[in-house]
Amino acid sequence: MLVSDFDFDLPPALIAERPAVPREAARLLLHDGGVSATPYTVADLPSLLQPNDLLVFNDTKVIPARLYGRRERDPEVRVEALLLKPIGDRRWTAMAKPAKRLKPGDRVLFDGGLVAEALGREDDQILLRFDREDAEVLTALETAGAMPLPPYIVAQRKADAQDKTDYQTVFAEKTGAIAAPTAGLHFTPTLIELLKARGVGFARVTLHVGAGTFLPVKVDRVEDHKMHAEWGEVTDETVAAIKAAKEKGGRIIAIGTTSLRLLESAARDGALKPFRGDTDIFITPGFGFHVADGLMTNFHLPKSTLLMLVAAFVGLEGQRAIYRHAVEKGFRFYSYGDTSLLFRQTGPQ
Repeated sequence: MLVSDFDFDLPPALIAERPAVPREAARLLLHDGGVSATPYTVADLPSLLQPNDLLVFNDTKVIPARLYGRRERDPEVRVEALLLKPIGDRRWTAMAKPAKRLKPGDRVLFDGGLVAEALGREDDQILLRFDREDAEVLTALETAGAMPLPPYIVAQRKADAQDKTDYQTVFAEKTGAIAAPTAGLHFTPTLIELLKARGVGFARVTLHVGAGTFLPVKVDRVEDHKMHAEWGEVTDETVAAIKAAKEKGGRIIAIGTTSLRLLESAARDGALKPFRGDTDIFITPGFGFHVADGLMTNFHLPKSTLLMLVAAFVGLEGQRAIYRHAVEKGFRFYSYGDTSLLFRQTGPQ
């Protein structure tokens, strides 16, 4: 299968730079055997779901991981770094601009008084050693760091104070992501209470969204793409909640592709089990799903691995119909955009 099979034309005007206000006012496209022409919003979720359905959301918390600074030996060289994760001994992996101008031994003076030494570069990442312990770096990022908005938003504007609220879900608890699980951005405490009153259950997983979410697919054939590994956890409690919901006839609905990928990682041998560790699962058409019956997800980039996942879930023709409809009807795309509620195609893909 070719990556070009997952291309489509998207008018730039449909790329959302800010979320809907209130969050549940975002438009929602329903696909349940076909694209519904009914104009829904996220606020309609209680009427679209059934008692005993179980929503599984990702409780990762986004780090304000984008830093700006200058190279110490040449202050005219401005540096932008996106911290990815700590790897011990005050060292962090990062993506940086201009990476080629940061030589081993160069010190970077970041905003907020953070100082780091460049240790070297490997592929698209560099290694930085900070002058503070990891916990101190994380504390400093809360004031000195900017939210790591996706490149298609950063190309239009820098992250600001409002993004520290907008780009974090109400479920966020466990620090470690450098991108938000964006389907979860549509939920508010009021909506959650209405869903609970409907008899809908909630469970959580943790997947710390990593560098791979920003990287384009650079190969021609889908099977040649290598996914970046991300750390995740599915607890005994969540496994039990899913089994109980299924026993009651409820549907398991993953809130976002991150939740879905982790659930299916925990069930790769066919049976859902507790999971803790790295996953590089790559879901493409023909994938055999074991857990999720439904998926709530925003609208994704052309030729992206997330678009391939959607095609695996509803079939390639189903995915194309969804995206044709979304473009024709002016749905807002990407992280701050509108969303969709998809139910899995169980027949031939």
